[in-house]
Amino acid sequence: MTFFARRPRSLFVIWCNLLLGAAGLFAAAGAASSQNAHAPLTPREVELNVQSFEFVWTTIRDTYWDASFGGLNWTAIRDELRPQIEKAHSKESARAIMRDLLGRLGKSHFEIIPSDLYSDLDARPDEQDSGHADGTAGLDVRVIEGHAVVTSIEEGSAAGTKGVRPGWEILSIHGKEVGTSLRKIAELYKGSTTRELYLSRSILRRLQGTTGSTVRIEFLDGGNTRVEKELAQVKPFGNPSHFGYLPTMYVWSRTRQLRDNIGYVTFNYFLDPVRLMPMFGDFVQSCKACTGIVIDLRGNPGGIGVMAMGMAGWFIDKSDQRLGTMYTRQTPLKFVVNPRYPTYHGPLAILLDETSGSTSEVFAGGMKDLGRARIFGTRTAGAALPSTIERLPNGDGFQHAMANYISEGGKSLEGIGVLPDVEIKLTREALLAGRDPVLEAAIEWIHAQK
Repeated sequence: MTFFARRPRSLFVIWCNLLLGAAGLFAAAGAASSQNAHAPLTPREVELNVQSFEFVWTTIRDTYWDASFGGLNWTAIRDELRPQIEKAHSKESARAIMRDLLGRLGKSHFEIIPSDLYSDLDARPDEQDSGHADGTAGLDVRVIEGHAVVTSIEEGSAAGTKGVRPGWEILSIHGKEVGTSLRKIAELYKGSTTRELYLSRSILRRLQGTTGSTVRIEFLDGGNTRVEKELAQVKPFGNPSHFGYLPTMYVWSRTRQLRDNIGYVTFNYFLDPVRLMPMFGDFVQSCKACTGIVIDLRGNPGGIGVMAMGMAGWFIDKSDQRLGTMYTRQTPLKFVVNPRYPTYHGPLAILLDETSGSTSEVFAGGMKDLGRARIFGTRTAGAALPSTIERLPNGDGFQHAMANYISEGGKSLEGIGVLPDVEIKLTREALLAGRDPVLEAAIEWIHAQK
């Protein structure tokens, strides 16, 4: 959702996608990220660094949304820095030069990622080069106060049948404890809106595996006792969806009636529009008499951007409204709301967290700017742009965006995120008690609107 999709030598993140990262956050990571970062380079390593520099420079030249580069002479900058990269005496000094190149843009989310951290963020321990980790053990995770905590269990999954419960802490995966990696990533992303997203993704990636394999997890259960579980990886729940270079994504949606006639809907991606859009429309129409509606986008990393316009139309009856505008090198794309009838005019609550990104942010941020929804939860990932994270010839990762997005309120969501009207954070204690304080607050607000 960002979601990650594996292809040779790159992590592909679409908008339909989720932008990950923030400028400058890797600058302090050199010493922590690699023991050999300052070791002398071989001639071959120097050559690979030069190739990487050229790849970065050329990519920005061809894809940056502002063809004038904000007044910069992009060719002159290359001529200035190319001799320096040729003389760089260590991996870290080469990274510093490429970061200098990207830093001239003065924008967030253009970054060079040290090779071992790139691997940590894309780690799936049992995935082979010839295979794809298409299985799931049926649990979702957030990092709460530095600890990887189970937040939900898929009904009928291996995690559920083996007795895993929300609130359990994950201590290790396949015998490798998770704390060290979490601390490293947390320090790297200190001060970034994407920190919690990266932390959660780093755990979820390691939990994935091929269907039919198993994942061995050590938990701290509700009584703070260490428990080890071997969980089978099964085919994910939902309908398979294919989009671009992404592997098969399984898209699901759920609706239910909460107490006091409040409608509730949630879905995991803004994908599979052939199924998801009719489902959403049917849900809203069935809820014409509801006292309120809750749209739960927690954990939804985004998907196809234009779907947000159609969904917003069920709650806005004016034809001249828009959620925001995306600016590419070719042309601006206005996210104009498409009114649908009959429009629902009752109270609308949207639930978000740090792993809500991309189209989730466009939808929620636009609805908030238009005064049509109240937002509950925590600040979103601040990852609204189309972006890729690609592996460079020298093994490092290179993140870059190809467009800019401005919300209807005139603000960039990138690196800022959507701020909730009512901030509520999950706690391990609430999860162990079977509570959802974010949903509870939304229900309480809807009741107050009567």
